[in-house]
Amino acid sequence: MKKTKSHFEPRLWEDGKKRSGLQLMETFFRFNDLAASKDLLNSIMSCAVKRNTWIKADPSVIFQFHQSMRSFVRAGYFMMLKEKKRDATNTEQENASPLVLGLLSEKEYQNPLLVFRKAFKEYSIKEFDYFMSGMVYFSLGVYDHLPERNIVIPYIHLLKMLDAAHLILERKGKEISTT
Repeated sequence: MKKTKSHFEPRLWEDGKKRSGLQLMETFFRFNDLAASKDLLNSIMSCAVKRNTWIKADPSVIFQFHQSMRSFVRAGYFMMLKEKKRDATNTEQENASPLVLGLLSEKEYQNPLLVFRKAFKEYSIKEFDYFMSGMVYFSLGVYDHLPERNIVIPYIHLLKMLDAAHLILERKGKEISTT
């Protein structure tokens, strides 16, 4: 009898082709809206740190979001490693209002890859997986104990990575439309 394994690794791509981090980010945002992703991440986080509360969303939606965020983090890591410094060589300085910046600093707004470099310098992919799993675990039920580690800093990194990835894709779209 042949043993079969079920693989539950997150994948946003169907075929076995290798893709760039940018293509994986495009796929993530094709299935997940930026505002909705940030809102769901905020809901998960607030329920995870409060006692006697749990998220009201369907657990299957939370699981799908967890899996897509895992893929998002991996795509960000891959993009950070493989992307050339195209944003750093961009001599045009865009003036952004404070409302557009969101959580990003002006330097991060000019070069969004800095967000990924900073996040992965501080935490590994496995640590982001651990924090996401912990956030989801504590948000789905009522527990007497709270997470043993600080999960706020990875949460902020995830929010900044969402903003930075969306900004990169937005700029890439402008580059394609002007050529």
